Amino acid sequence: MPEKLNITDWALEDRPREKLLLQGRQSLTDAELIAILIGSGSTEETAVELAKRILNNVNNNLHLLGKQSISDLMKFKGIGEAKAISIVAALELGRRRKLSDVLEKKQLKASKDVFELMSPILSDLPHEEFWVIFLNRKNAVIDKQKIGQGGIHATSVDLRLIMKAAIEKLAVAIILCHNHPTGNMKASDADIKLTKQIVNAADILEISVLDHLIIGDKKYFSFKDNGLI
Repeated sequence: MPEKLNITDWALEDRPREKLLLQGRQSLTDAELIAILIGSGSTEETAVELAKRILNNVNNNLHLLGKQSISDLMKFKGIGEAKAISIVAALELGRRRKLSDVLEKKQLKASKDVFELMSPILSDLPHEEFWVIFLNRKNAVIDKQKIGQGGIHATSVDLRLIMKAAIEKLAVAIILCHNHPTGNMKASDADIKLTKQIVNAADILEISVLDHLIIGDKKYFSFKDNGLI
C-alpha cells in the first residue's frame, strides 16, 4: 500500500494556502477553505480530508454546518476545541457580513425585505426567539430588538416590553418576527392569538403592526401576505 501523502508533500499549487495565494480565494473548494481554518489533520488524514468528512456529515451544506455547535464539531476525530471554535467563528463572521450588507438597505417595503434582514439572525437557531423591528414613517428601520427566547417549540413574549420599546424608540410601526427551528412554517393558534393581542395593544398607542414573519431555513411565512394581518 503506498505511503500516505501529507499536505506538505503536495505540489504547491494544490495546497490550500498556497492555492489561495496563487489562484485567489474563489479557486478553493469549501473543504479547502475549512482545511485552512483547521490548519492540520492527523496521522490518518489530511486537513482537507477531515474537512470533507465534516462537510459530508451535513450533506455538503454550509447552511447546515453553521448550525453545528462546538461540541458537535468536536465529535470528529482530529477536531479539538480550538479548531471547532475557529470554524464556528468563521461561519459567524459570514453571517454578520451578510447582515451588514442587508442593513445598508434599511427601508422595508415587502415581506422579502424583512426576511433578508432577519434570516441571518434567526434561521440557524436551535431554539425560538421573538424579535421586533421598529420603523419610522418611511418604513425605515430605527432598530430591532429581541423580546423573548424559548425552547424548540415556543417562546414567551411580554406585550409590555414591546410597547415600552416602541414608545422609547418613537416608532410609528413595528414588524414581528420569530423562528420555527422545526422547519414548520405554519402559524400555530398560539402565534395567531399572540399577534392579535399585539395588534390590539399597539392600536391603542396608534402604532401599526405591519407584519409578522415566521422564519425558517431559506423560507418564511408572512401573516400579511396570507391575510392574517
